[in-house]
Amino acid sequence: MNSFGGNWTYQKIKIIENYAKAYLEIMKGRPYWKLLYFDGFAGSGEIRIDGAIDSKVIEGAAKKIVALKEPKMFDICYFVELDKSKAKNLQDSLYQIRKAGIFVVEDDCNRKLHDMAEFLKSEKGKNHKVLAFIDPCGMEVNWESLACLKGLPVDMWLLIPTGIGVNRLLRRDNHISEAWWQKLERFYGLSKELLNDTFYKTETILTLFGEEDIVFKDPKALKSIEKIYIDRLNEIFKYVSKPYVLKNKNQSVMFHFVLTSNSEVAIKIANDIIKKMAS
Repeated sequence: MNSFGGNWTYQKIKIIENYAKAYLEIMKGRPYWKLLYFDGFAGSGEIRIDGAIDSKVIEGAAKKIVALKEPKMFDICYFVELDKSKAKNLQDSLYQIRKAGIFVVEDDCNRKLHDMAEFLKSEKGKNHKVLAFIDPCGMEVNWESLACLKGLPVDMWLLIPTGIGVNRLLRRDNHISEAWWQKLERFYGLSKELLNDTFYKTETILTLFGEEDIVFKDPKALKSIEKIYIDRLNEIFKYVSKPYVLKNKNQSVMFHFVLTSNSEVAIKIANDIIKKMAS
């Protein structure tokens, strides 16, 4: 069982469930498309959270999606989970709902995103459309794994670890290890130099011994973390939804949750769902 704290866990699952229903409603009139649901961090099928919504257990997104029968079902549901025991538990729980078209693989999300891209480009995959849910705990998703989806028929809900991931790596004093810079480079697909110039400022001050350059974290760094990533997503997809901001109980920003798509209609639906959830 996965364990997370806070109602934000419930909120993101509700968003993906509501969007999936709207997506299937539209696609039921287009039987020439085969529909594939892809979950890159599927978990064990159940989530324990602490909060007002449910202090015990809620169903994960995987079980909710597989249980959908109306307005139609996904033809294929493909779940990726790196942890062996979680993958086994997930498969067992999903098979109690449905077996046909259900695939649970013990693998890395980055690798399977590349595999999915190759499948969609192939003759066998050309009649498939994908709804993807990429829900990492941190910065596990490499930029190149998203870039390979450019031009493909994929609607992707993506959890961006703005506060809980990137912001924690960006130390106030700029004393960041090379390993952390490499992680940031993989995440953004941008160079260390460009990221450093974006997130840090240099101020020259006069001291007893002359001028000294002081490097400090930009006070607007958190906003830049979100903006740069979303701008980068717009280089892959035609449209990106307004973000749904997920906060912890102390109201600190943890994630931004967005839909990316090449369909303007998809983004309108996503924005409507996000607006209702935020109200």
